[in-house]
Amino acid sequence: MKSLMKRPAETNRWLDPFFEDFFSAPSLFNRMDSEFTPRVDIRETEDHLAMSLEVPGMDKKDIKVQIKDNVLSISGNREIRNDHDGENVIRREIRTGSFCRQFTLPRTVDTNSIRAEYTNGILEVRLDKLEEAKPKEIDIQVS
Repeated sequence: MKSLMKRPAETNRWLDPFFEDFFSAPSLFNRMDSEFTPRVDIRETEDHLAMSLEVPGMDKKDIKVQIKDNVLSISGNREIRNDHDGENVIRREIRTGSFCRQFTLPRTVDTNSIRAEYTNGILEVRLDKLEEAKPKEIDIQVS
């Protein structure tokens, strides 16, 4: 009988981390930065800018949103409680600590219109655009 087709070596190197021993071998997660930095999505419409930040495990009182000199700053501190008396930590991948993300806003944003909402580990920040920055449609008169 012929043997089954073998995977190329390049594929093995890519797939191996998924099948390594859970407790002792390195994984893809060990290659992450050691600091906690929330990921962000930024969206724009004709009327506003919107941002979504991943900040799971945080209480809204631990998150601060500020605007100064057209710079939006979002900061906070995430601490995960480790009340596991008598247990040895085998692996720690949950990132903790303080963070500060800063974003320079375009002059078209109304910095007085900022709204923030925190639900299910996602911080939603919305900034309306100034009226003069919004696109306008002008009717054309035919004579």
